[in-house]
Amino acid sequence: MEAKMKSQEHQEEEEEEDAQLEMWKYVFAFAPIAVLKCAIELQISETVERHGGSIMLPELSTALGCSPSALYRIMRYLIHHGFFKQTRMIRDQESSVCYSQTPRSRLLLKDGMAALILLQSIPEALGPWHGLSRRALLNDDSASEASHGGADLWEHAVANPDHNKLFNDAMACHAKVAMSAIIKQYPEVFEGIRALVDVGGGDGTALNTLVKACPWIRGVNYDRPHVISMAPRLEGVEHVGGDMFEMVPKGDAIFLMWVLHNWGDEECIRILRNCMGAIPKDKGKVIIVDAVVKEGEGEDEYSKIHLAQDMVMIAFMEKGKERTSKEWEYLLNEAGFTKYTVKDTKTIVSVIEAYA
Repeated sequence: MEAKMKSQEHQEEEEEEDAQLEMWKYVFAFAPIAVLKCAIELQISETVERHGGSIMLPELSTALGCSPSALYRIMRYLIHHGFFKQTRMIRDQESSVCYSQTPRSRLLLKDGMAALILLQSIPEALGPWHGLSRRALLNDDSASEASHGGADLWEHAVANPDHNKLFNDAMACHAKVAMSAIIKQYPEVFEGIRALVDVGGGDGTALNTLVKACPWIRGVNYDRPHVISMAPRLEGVEHVGGDMFEMVPKGDAIFLMWVLHNWGDEECIRILRNCMGAIPKDKGKVIIVDAVVKEGEGEDEYSKIHLAQDMVMIAFMEKGKERTSKEWEYLLNEAGFTKYTVKDTKTIVSVIEAYA
């Protein structure tokens, strides 16, 4: 009995130690995004890339205008988290630290995922998190609206061009990553489509990526007029301004990526019904690219990310949410779709094909 009690006490002590270790991780949970933001602003990845993908500490310090000591410590942190590799190089009979790119560090390049990091780390993005508890208690407006002086996310973007550009850059960044994965894994999704309308397509990056891979497709990029006004000219893509709550341009298929999670069920059903009215009843479809939250046994490596995204929706949107497969089924049934399929991708989104 005594041995059993000691064993139980030892187990409780270990659990307490583990709990404290985990809590310290949360205490400093802000550090990763802050250091990545620093690396992006200093253009560390660009500088390493310009030097052939590998550079010694003195050269990197000089190129960036940084303190060698501070830079060494920042790089040590990044290396520990898989950003960059450290080796030693002999030059003039002296050994010096040398840094090389990794797949993760290359994602910090301007054409990688840098914009997503910057969007989540600017002051405007940090404010709503401080209102998360208020958002959970009140239903009158979102934490984002309270943080931005009563304006919602879209109104704030219109009134702040720099923020609007960063937001569009971040959405384009995600669009490029997601579309490349979808085209590679499920090219059949776009077979037979001649005219595709991308609802909420931002600057047209998703359509541009698709049209390049599937040149038989004519793309219509449909978004709010102030977004369309900043969209660049793209071959094979027509930019059209409008309101998806009022109407959706006609096409063989309608495409919605990272759009519906911004809205409540009533709004989503309205959007989906407008989409259904824009496609041929016999062979048309609506392609939804969004997160599908998995619960219980179905959880995978992206489950924690989906749950984090859902917290973003609470903090920043009045009614937005990430949805489970049952919640998606409810929306599609209420909108009048008769069948649908769900395809997982090796990204944070899935592909839902809904048919009238």
